[in-house]
Amino acid sequence: MSSSTLTLQILLLTVIALTVSRVHTLRVTPDRGSTVNISSSQAKGCKVCTGAGRSQCNTTLLLRDNKPVSVEFACSRPQDEFSVEIVRNIECTAKLCNGHIIQADSSSLPFLDFNRKFTWNLRASAPKAFKIDFTNSGLRQINASERCPDRHSYTLKALQTTGDVTVGKYCRTGPISSAQILNQGSFSLDVPAGQKLQNGHFDVSVGEEIKSLAKITLTLPKGTSSSELLSPNYPDSFPDDDVMEWYFQVPDKHRTTVQLLELTQPHCLKKDTAVEYHSRGRIGSVQTLMDRQPEQMGNFSLTLRNCEMDRRRSGSPGLSLNLRVSSSSSKSSPVSCKVDVSKMEFLSLHIEKSRSAADCEMKLNSVSKEKITVTSNSELTFQDCLPEDVQVTATRVIACSQLRDCPKTPVRLSVPPLPSCLPAPVSSVTWTLRPPLHGTVELTSSTGNLKQSLPGQLCNDSMIIKVSEHDGTAVGEFCPQGTIQKVQIHTNVSVTVSGMQGKTLRRSIKPVLYAKMKEEISERYIFTVSPKRDAPVLLATPGWPVGMQPYSTVSWIVSVPPRMEARLMFANLSQPKCSNRHTNIRVQRFDRQEEDYSRREDEEPEGEITVSESFYLNMSNCMPERGDFSVITKVTLQKSKNLLLTIILSVVAALLVIFVIVLVAVCVVIRKKKKKLNHQVSIYNPNGTIFLPGQNGFPETRENIDDHEYASIEDTLVYTHLLRKGREIGIYGEVDTYQPFTGRTDSQKPLVSKDSVVNDRQVGPQQQAPPLPVRPLSHGEHRLVDNVIYQTDGQSDEEHSPNLGPRLEPEGGN
Repeated sequence: MSSSTLTLQILLLTVIALTVSRVHTLRVTPDRGSTVNISSSQAKGCKVCTGAGRSQCNTTLLLRDNKPVSVEFACSRPQDEFSVEIVRNIECTAKLCNGHIIQADSSSLPFLDFNRKFTWNLRASAPKAFKIDFTNSGLRQINASERCPDRHSYTLKALQTTGDVTVGKYCRTGPISSAQILNQGSFSLDVPAGQKLQNGHFDVSVGEEIKSLAKITLTLPKGTSSSELLSPNYPDSFPDDDVMEWYFQVPDKHRTTVQLLELTQPHCLKKDTAVEYHSRGRIGSVQTLMDRQPEQMGNFSLTLRNCEMDRRRSGSPGLSLNLRVSSSSSKSSPVSCKVDVSKMEFLSLHIEKSRSAADCEMKLNSVSKEKITVTSNSELTFQDCLPEDVQVTATRVIACSQLRDCPKTPVRLSVPPLPSCLPAPVSSVTWTLRPPLHGTVELTSSTGNLKQSLPGQLCNDSMIIKVSEHDGTAVGEFCPQGTIQKVQIHTNVSVTVSGMQGKTLRRSIKPVLYAKMKEEISERYIFTVSPKRDAPVLLATPGWPVGMQPYSTVSWIVSVPPRMEARLMFANLSQPKCSNRHTNIRVQRFDRQEEDYSRREDEEPEGEITVSESFYLNMSNCMPERGDFSVITKVTLQKSKNLLLTIILSVVAALLVIFVIVLVAVCVVIRKKKKKLNHQVSIYNPNGTIFLPGQNGFPETRENIDDHEYASIEDTLVYTHLLRKGREIGIYGEVDTYQPFTGRTDSQKPLVSKDSVVNDRQVGPQQQAPPLPVRPLSHGEHRLVDNVIYQTDGQSDEEHSPNLGPRLEPEGGN
């Protein structure tokens, strides 16, 4: 083979290789539940294609299905133009999350030569936050422009309505042990091209109800350490009018200092920028950004608050800062503390080490103690004692053997002022109240009424009041701002006040409660309640959710304002099987002998009842064989609905409607009858037969018809039809000419024939003419026979027309 031929073949192979290399093909299978997003930063240039025959080509490609797919790039080096992002979603409910952050390089291996980003979108169930645990490796925060040594950089973002906020950029290995984000956010990992993904695992769980954008927890190591933290969006501005929190877990006997570096402050429209410090057992402090930050001992939280910024002004940089947190160990000097019990309102002070492993050392009058009880003036010494190492409580006993020996005025139950030299504030105060044998303890609030802490009616105050009997049996937990005016208990009582959810118990000027010893009551417990309108009140049996004591009784005296009524619902009702007696739930209004409601454990309870006045709600327990007797009663006030008044008004309205209808009907009937009578005419026949035409006799008036007009009238034909029909019934003789009048006189009562005929029109077989009305005699006793048709020539109308006098209307007429 010649050298020229060989050279030609090499050139041909090179062209073929170059032609083939311009198409880059990858076989990709996305993981289940993940999305692969391939995108280019250039609008023109290389395309990514998929489908048969490269039918779908674009600068972006989104793969969702867990199926193998061929991806082709129409260029030789797509990794220079394209980047790959693999996205997963994690949802959290109020109790748990449906996944964790797991770094795995399975579906991204074909893209090893590309810049890759792994993103986990996280969403929490409000009002909780989601929490990412970094305990295994820890993270440390870096500047956005920095790179991590292992080329694995993490970014944490919080998603707000105004947009994404970058909480920070982080590298592996550091003091950050966890992060919590409110509502929703994302956690991402950036890996450069050619870098294999390191396996990793971060647990995701439901966090706290935080009040800030995010909460970052740092665990500082023992010895000397220094960490740097950056404000969100650094070096850009922290979000407007927002809050960021860092919580520091500091080793024992370590002090921590905070410095604010590279600080830029905004122009504020409302509020001010500030830094707040809080630690367990100590009063929080608020500092400005320009103040020297105080040294901290033990665990503490640092909260950064931004103002409402004026971003319209030129040169307003916003808020950004760098926090340097330094911690070091130190041996503290002994702290001397003198206690004057005369200022403690007769309370005994108890100080106890809560952590045995702590280096805290306590001394009472120069003698080391693990527990200290102070009942008289004493001198205490504390060394290396942190607030979490010590628990401080106070107690007092109030007792009297006879009612006359008891205090006449209510006793103040208040948190006493304690010396500030104590390593921790008082966590709880307990009063033991011991009335006489037949006495009662009455508790009232100094700040209004009390509220029982129950599901659906939780306490939001800073303190909780626990009331129990002398043997520890719980009566209930209460807090201020409720509807219970007073609580009466017919036994020895223990009242303990403490901070809510482990918070510091703050001292108030007003007492927590007033206590008074009073005479014996008929029940074991009596609660006086004054509900408010449209604000449901929950009342639970003593000891709820545990059942009432055997044979114990409880009463609620419920006040219902005028024109209001109470609706009662018995929720969470638990009935036992009784071995002796019965449980009973009774409702009875004031000053009433009868009961509105009564049910035993063996009777079916009603779901809801309504009481229209103030009432007693009484409950009593039996001796249970098994099960417990407990119930929560929901009382709701609403406007009174007087059923009796409603019924009366309804009946009156119905009767009124019926009366109107009947009245209208009667008026219509009377009017028709009057109209009918106005058309009837009575004619007296000279032959003794009375003719009573009805409506069918003369339906028209003489003005409307002309049948009364004649050219001439023959005497023999006048009333011939009447004479003929009269003859047929035997009244008239066989005459067809005029004969003198021989009929009855006016003094005789005229007769009416049942077969009388009206004009040419006959009354139907089912219709009879009305009876002749009784009429008075006319003046001059003239007959109606003499009329114009019998006048003789030359006689005037006045000579032959009888004087009939005024016309009388028929009876029943107008």
